Amino acid sequence: MRRETFAVADIYVPIKRRATLEQRRVDEIAASMLDSGQLTPILVRPDGARFVLVEGLHRLEAAKALGEKTIVGFRVNARKH
Repeated sequence: MRRETFAVADIYVPIKRRATLEQRRVDEIAASMLDSGQLTPILVRPDGARFVLVEGLHRLEAAKALGEKTIVGFRVNARKH
């Protein structure tokens, strides 16, 4: 896999995954991103014209909180459950 840059607006977060969001973790990751940048890429899978988040909810939300328009990630070929 190779790192790619994805538009934050093009990433869909499934409802079940959104339910696991912890604001404290988002805040901690956002602070870390300000200091060190994004250290760990997110994982997304293609779904038509958009991408579905597979892993990295807190990193994605931290990037949004910082006003980032893009995020680094890997494209995976995960199947829908």
